[in-house]
Amino acid sequence: MASVDDIKQPVEQPRIGHTLVEDALAIIIGTLMVSFGVVMLRQVGALTGGTAGMAFLAHYVTQISFGTAFFIINLPFYYLSFRRMGLQFTLKTFAAVALVSVFSDLHPLFVHFDHLQPFYATLFANVIMGIGFIVLFRHKASLGGVNILALFLQDKYGIRAGKLQMGVDCCIVLASLFVVSYEMLIASVLGAVIVNLIIAMNHRPGRYSV
Repeated sequence: MASVDDIKQPVEQPRIGHTLVEDALAIIIGTLMVSFGVVMLRQVGALTGGTAGMAFLAHYVTQISFGTAFFIINLPFYYLSFRRMGLQFTLKTFAAVALVSVFSDLHPLFVHFDHLQPFYATLFANVIMGIGFIVLFRHKASLGGVNILALFLQDKYGIRAGKLQMGVDCCIVLASLFVVSYEMLIASVLGAVIVNLIIAMNHRPGRYSV
């Protein structure tokens, strides 16, 4: 009969960090997914949460492009990012925000939707965006604004990023009551819940080794 000493103990695997190339490709892929979701939301006149939701409100009210509004709104948050999350995180986040701003204005040059069912498009767009967020988070990047605040509070106090973002995002979407129809408001709220559930389920403290 085998003794306790004979039982093989699990061997801790060495941590393998992401290379610069892997980070770059992940940021491109993640921002492509998020920006494509943005295009779908803009096509049906829906909203989302976070700084993207603020950018949508600015776009609908002033007709400034979403990409321009998104980039400008994120500028004040880089100071918090640098002070609390470090230079590398801040540079990755700046690159991700810039790419989403550019891609969201470039997609319509290559893709045109003849018809989108608004409710379905809103929910599916948020699924795509949620997956894009996870890709970015896994490579130590974000899309600024509430993302930076949520990730900082998660790392500092263990507050789940998805739950915090869900509360903030729902408030932002509800604030758009006079901008979108009731149907799109309901769809936007459900979409904000979906994207943050995806984040809450897949990005939590201690889940990943790198």
